[in-house]
Amino acid sequence: MTSTIDPAVNLEAKTSSSLQQNPSRTSRRSRTLAAIVLGTLFLGAIIFSPWILGESGLSTVLTQRNQPPTWSHPFGTDWLGRDMLMRSLHGLSLSLRIGLLAASISAFIGTSLGLAAGTFGGWVDAVIIWIVDVFFSLPHLVLLILIAFSVGGGTRGVIIAVALTHWTNLARIIRAEVLQVNSADYIHLSRQFGKSSLWIARHHMMPHIVPQLIVGLILLFPHAILHEAALSFIGIGLSPHLPAVGIILAESMRHLSTGYWWLGVMPGLLLLLSVKAFDWVGENLRILLAPKTSQE
Repeated sequence: MTSTIDPAVNLEAKTSSSLQQNPSRTSRRSRTLAAIVLGTLFLGAIIFSPWILGESGLSTVLTQRNQPPTWSHPFGTDWLGRDMLMRSLHGLSLSLRIGLLAASISAFIGTSLGLAAGTFGGWVDAVIIWIVDVFFSLPHLVLLILIAFSVGGGTRGVIIAVALTHWTNLARIIRAEVLQVNSADYIHLSRQFGKSSLWIARHHMMPHIVPQLIVGLILLFPHAILHEAALSFIGIGLSPHLPAVGIILAESMRHLSTGYWWLGVMPGLLLLLSVKAFDWVGENLRILLAPKTSQE
């Protein structure tokens, strides 16, 4: 008498046996997912903090001005008695939102040009690569300042300057991925069946480059945020009336020589933590989506 084994039960047994033999694979994947979730929650809390906390701590209280960090004011108070933690959260939230918008526009430009260069090739590829080389040959911060100044500065100037100068690396990565896919057999078959380059780019290339696009977009955010803060710091970025983190750091420079170190150190530390959180999320997402490391 022969016994039959349910395929589902057999598959479940193999899966559990594989997990028991490779516990490090499950633990590493769990750590990667936990890092992504923690970083996303931290950044989301900063972005939405103005709506969560309201305007508390932003009013002038002259009796509490220039106080060092305490339990009631973890970042201290400024020369008008305003809570520096509340000001830093409001300013960083604004800077993050502007950086996200500029980075998204820049990622769209880089993806479009990289996809066009890899798909069409020929003179289109040559022109796009020449433009990329021109951008790489120019000093990055100088180019940012020139673009922001030429369009009048302000919020619009910052967004345009950051969006037009941060797409080059992503364009190269997308172009390399598209050129690699172009050599695949199913791409040659699609061309033999008469499919156009636009059809191939939409149905074959786009699904392939989505992981690179997501990771590249997230890794663009730290650069966009830092450069937005730099432009606001030197006076050609956001308006001084807006509570951006670059404006807060620029204002604090006048008071650091008098010993009020917390006015610049604490907002700068929060900015660095936010940039590191974006980098952390991007790197762990790259590990999770990369074919070589996603199964480790």
